[in-house]
Amino acid sequence: MNKYIFSLFVIVIFQTTNAQNQIFTKQDSLRGSITPERVWWDLTYYHLDISVDPSTKSIKGKNSVYYKVLEPNSVLQIDLQSPLIITKVTQNGKELEVETDGNAHFITLKNDQKKGSLQSLDVYYKGQPQEAKRAPWDGGFSWKKDDNGNDFVATSCQGLGASVWWPNKDHMYDEVDSMLISVRVPKALMEVSNGQLRSVVDHKDGTKTYHWFVNNPINNYGVNVNIGDYVHFSEDYKGENGILKMDYYVLKDNLEKAKKQFKDAPRMMEAFEHWFGPYPFYEDGYKLVEVPYLGMEHQSSVTYGNGFENGYLGRDLSGTGWGLKFDFIIIHESAHEWFANNITYKDMADMWIHESFTAYAESIFVEYFYGKKAGAEYVIGTRQGIQNDAPIIGAYDVNQSGSGDMYYKGANMLHTLRQWINDDEKWREILRGLNATFYHQTVTTEQIENYISQTSGIDLSAFFNQYLRSTKIPNLEYEIRDQQLKYRWTNSVKDFEMPVKVSIGGEELWLYPKTDWSLTLIKTDDLSVSNDFYVTSKKL
Repeated sequence: MNKYIFSLFVIVIFQTTNAQNQIFTKQDSLRGSITPERVWWDLTYYHLDISVDPSTKSIKGKNSVYYKVLEPNSVLQIDLQSPLIITKVTQNGKELEVETDGNAHFITLKNDQKKGSLQSLDVYYKGQPQEAKRAPWDGGFSWKKDDNGNDFVATSCQGLGASVWWPNKDHMYDEVDSMLISVRVPKALMEVSNGQLRSVVDHKDGTKTYHWFVNNPINNYGVNVNIGDYVHFSEDYKGENGILKMDYYVLKDNLEKAKKQFKDAPRMMEAFEHWFGPYPFYEDGYKLVEVPYLGMEHQSSVTYGNGFENGYLGRDLSGTGWGLKFDFIIIHESAHEWFANNITYKDMADMWIHESFTAYAESIFVEYFYGKKAGAEYVIGTRQGIQNDAPIIGAYDVNQSGSGDMYYKGANMLHTLRQWINDDEKWREILRGLNATFYHQTVTTEQIENYISQTSGIDLSAFFNQYLRSTKIPNLEYEIRDQQLKYRWTNSVKDFEMPVKVSIGGEELWLYPKTDWSLTLIKTDDLSVSNDFYVTSKKL
């Protein structure tokens, strides 16, 4: 694929907002920071109970919010985005006053909020939610029709926030411990959400309600609603933690194609349980659900719209051929079950924790089935999409991510780090250890960096500063005179040092450059840097 075309293609695929030179508003802060009206209470449980009417593109219902009081307070923040409106809020049968500031709603409580007490309130709402302009990147509700004219409806809301379609504490730092999702839809359609299906209740008005229970902590954007003329098939997977139920929901006309294409799902599970450890949500099962957009990593309810073909809509993002050996959406979005849904960033600025590891997961899936050389070729091939336009880490406390380079620059950073560690079993232990140590937790970049530094036994502070907080790619500058090699790192951050593997006269050896000149004797001026390191080189 032409590099220019590829670059434009990747920008479309992985759209993020560049935080550089951007002016942030009060609404950005209300959405992206842990405000005083959020910090004093800890989420424990949601019951989202709604009706969805495709004929009017509207929803109505309530979210029951259960929480533990950490410190006494009398004002609580709930988020819901226009044009949806909160109709009332009640606690213990008493209607409460609500003051609205944009998409943030401040509820004045009447009951005494004693420290340690368990409380709840009901938030009633209705309206026509924002329609997705280009799901999943610019999300909301997708109101579509299938080829037979049936309603085909789905939600997607990462970045934009789950408050685009339901009222909640819309900040990533606090995940609810468990959740019941009840969705009422027209009787002719099926509704699929997260977790396990508890029951389906028929109503006399030609509707029915699907009740889905999520046993594990879940981030807000991971919650989803999918409605269509679905058929269902399933299989039992013998995984590291026992039998895992894997369910598949697709439109009726696509059943046979799905039975063939979705064979990548158990292959995915085999590879990622090897690399990352047990699937994090055995109690909730694993689902692939067809939707009218490309796909998204909704926890235990991964959505799929890749046309039942390999690659990314039939294309190989690496340009190597290896990307056509698997269905990109099944592999990429499912890898998020470990990095996004199990380990979740607290602040959107740290979105690389989700995307860098998941983009890297594509290459180690290839490695698991096709060999280490193939996996390396895949991840190195994706470098053609790197822009180096802005740092990978974004601005904090304003719900803002960094550069889209968090995908494949981040993946190549991890591939480079694996070379430095130079111990594949230790590398695998680090990946599995991350998922065990931060199991079902929200985390910061600092926690991830410190864990990898400690477990690898290497101070990686400058390394992460180089690749996450800078757009500079380290350059190995060298000079060869009279069989003496002089070399150093340039285009680097302060205190950067990293060993690098080179080939000199066909012989592989390690150099240990710093930002000051180092010297060593060699017998030839034939030097090349291993392509497994995401660096550049320049001979003087």
